[in-house]
Amino acid sequence: MCISRSFLALFTLLGATCLYGQFDSGAVLGTVHDPSGANVANANVTLENTKTGVSFPAKTDSNGNYEFANVRLGTYHVRVGSAGFQTTTTENFDLVVNARQRVDLTLQVGQTSEQVTVTDTVALLQTDTSSRGQVINPRQIVDLPLNGRSYADLTLLVPGVAKSPLENQSDSSRDGSFNVNGQRSELNNFLLDGIDNNAYGTSNQGFSNQVIQPNPDALTEFKVETTNYSAEYGRATGAVINATIKSGTNQLHGELWEFLRNTDLNATGFFKPVNGIKPAFNQNQFGAALGGPIVKNKIFVFGDYEGFRRVFHPVQFATVPSVAAKQGSFGTPIKNPYTGTTYSNGVIPTSAIRRLSLLSTARSESARHFEQLSILAGRHDLRRQGRHPLRPIHR
Repeated sequence: MCISRSFLALFTLLGATCLYGQFDSGAVLGTVHDPSGANVANANVTLENTKTGVSFPAKTDSNGNYEFANVRLGTYHVRVGSAGFQTTTTENFDLVVNARQRVDLTLQVGQTSEQVTVTDTVALLQTDTSSRGQVINPRQIVDLPLNGRSYADLTLLVPGVAKSPLENQSDSSRDGSFNVNGQRSELNNFLLDGIDNNAYGTSNQGFSNQVIQPNPDALTEFKVETTNYSAEYGRATGAVINATIKSGTNQLHGELWEFLRNTDLNATGFFKPVNGIKPAFNQNQFGAALGGPIVKNKIFVFGDYEGFRRVFHPVQFATVPSVAAKQGSFGTPIKNPYTGTTYSNGVIPTSAIRRLSLLSTARSESARHFEQLSILAGRHDLRRQGRHPLRPIHR
């Protein structure tokens, strides 16, 4: 009985990990012709991932059409063979998130054992979907500068996207806040590997519109769809931001990073600090990512971690009354809002001044402005990110 339960649990776990999200994949489709342009039925079509070695077989229908649905993102090529024709293989192409990539092929008469590689078969313009959007590729994610390493800031590369005032680089800044085509920032739909990644609260609790903010080095790519996206998404009247985490391949690959901001490296700022002491600001963003095979051509693993540490002593500025103002002399006519009495000489009688207003918060009686260096103030943040270690891909 124990063996049966253990086997059932293992089968359930493996079966669950083989199921793909609805939104974090793509499709490859096309039509196979002969030299005369006629459709080739019942041809053997194979889609192979060049980095993992995983392949998917299919056959063309009576109209010569084939389609591979729910395909993981990656680099692929298509191979087609049929009796009386040469075996034809396409050049490598990248399948991006939520794409319907068309690859049409024309077979040449010959022996099946003859191998031919063809180019320019991959359609550059996707005509099988009406969705409008833009894919932010891995090179853009890694190479473009990001203040705070928030990948969502690259959404601003897409036409129709503007940064919301909610994301203002202050302590109350809300990550992932964008106005797309004039819509409110909370009306966007964030997806991570096909899973809902929206923080529904409109308050600043969590300081992000995303539940999980993956680091840029962990992403394969992400797509921003702004109009005419499929009804399967729902919810959003703004944009659909669909991000995909990297997957392991047959090659072991990884990254290691540290981004440092230190008091000694920072500029002094516009105002001279108190007693010449520069306000402390120490920030570290560090992490690592690693992916590779568990069983070559079958099971792969990828994981990542990013830590965030920040300690700072902010400088605060305030205006306090001068000595003359504390004595009731303002140098301009002033009106008592309670009694309606106007003092045309700009001097308030001592009898009309409440004692509470005479309490000074300044360190010097002659100070007109005061600057406070908050020694105890600070912020210590920790952010951990990771993924389930197993990402099996079925054959």
